[in-house]
Amino acid sequence: MSIARRPILLDRPLQRRHRPDYILLLLSLILLSVGLIVVYAISPGLSAQKGVAANYYASKQIIAVALGLVAFILTAQLPLKSLKVVQKPLIILAVLASISVQLFGQEVNGASRWLQVGGISFQAVELIKFALLICMASFLNQRHKEGLLGNQEKTIKPMLIAVGICSFVVAFVQSDLGSAGVIVAMVGSMAFVAGLPMKKVLMFAGIIAVGTFLAIASSPYRRERLAIFMNPGQDCQNVGYQSCQALSAIGSGGLFGKGIGGSVQAYGYLPESANDSIFAIFAEMSGFLGATVLIGLFIALFSRLKLIIEKAPDTRTRLLVTGILAWLSTQALINIGAMIGLLPLKGITLPFVSYGGTSIIFVAAAIGLAFNASRYTTYGVNSMALTEGKRYDDPADRRGHGRSHYAAISRRP
Repeated sequence: MSIARRPILLDRPLQRRHRPDYILLLLSLILLSVGLIVVYAISPGLSAQKGVAANYYASKQIIAVALGLVAFILTAQLPLKSLKVVQKPLIILAVLASISVQLFGQEVNGASRWLQVGGISFQAVELIKFALLICMASFLNQRHKEGLLGNQEKTIKPMLIAVGICSFVVAFVQSDLGSAGVIVAMVGSMAFVAGLPMKKVLMFAGIIAVGTFLAIASSPYRRERLAIFMNPGQDCQNVGYQSCQALSAIGSGGLFGKGIGGSVQAYGYLPESANDSIFAIFAEMSGFLGATVLIGLFIALFSRLKLIIEKAPDTRTRLLVTGILAWLSTQALINIGAMIGLLPLKGITLPFVSYGGTSIIFVAAAIGLAFNASRYTTYGVNSMALTEGKRYDDPADRRGHGRSHYAAISRRP
């Protein structure tokens, strides 16, 4: 028998620690640097409006990036098996943060999403995303091992209750429908990759569609935003002001942009220019080419995460990185889509780039987990079979069996 056709026992751990995905780290650092440059460039204009020092926003962004790097280092070194230990503390902290925001939170533009802690604004929804990511990966992994993914009582109902509570708190209590959409996309993607039966996926999608309709119908400002999305130019002086100014900023950038520090919209014309609207500001400064490069950087980052999913050594790791990919890609899609008029405004930050400490810290922590997972990716073997202890006698027979075996075969020699 040739070496290539010898039986391979896949119930033994074939993966070992190796060099992590430094390209993922490099892309993340580039995106963080883009955010720093943009915030630094518009900091004088923003500071003048608030009556603070010219470098106020730039300084706070530097601190946020530094804290994000600390969070990245911690999660990049944390043994992934120990995530079970932090699940309950994360849930408790997320609940306490949500209650605190509701009781003591700062209301901005009609939404209570921020909690002032020692002069630092803390956004509870970012902690909710991170906690739900950790807990749902462990939950679905356990149900996958037990063969209970399609079980109504053991899997579907608890998952719907958890997502429903989180979505209700975020969408209705904190008035953040965009982040609720990110949560739903994250959990839905993880459930799909875990192997949730298609009927259950469609049922889940239907419930979410009804919930989204009720969230929009019950809120006058959301109905107005939807109407503006359908006809952006109908009310540029009132409800549609931000949409019109964002399109104006992007259009005025032309092909090559106005250059760093050349933004006009940042000086009080475009609302939330450092947060939700930062993509429009970047496009104004760098033009169509710069905006295209930025989108390309995001696509490259998401491709690296997808590669880690394909090579993941076990189901839990695969689900964890799937959740991270769905979280970041959905959030970027919503933010950029709203700025270029393809989606209604949602008031959601652009990962890595937007001003704001909480978002940067938890996004960096999530990337740290993916970077950590990339140390144990497997090559040339059906990584899903590692988890299930299956035996294959021929490399040609090492195939996945359904969505739970998502891209399990390595394409790398």
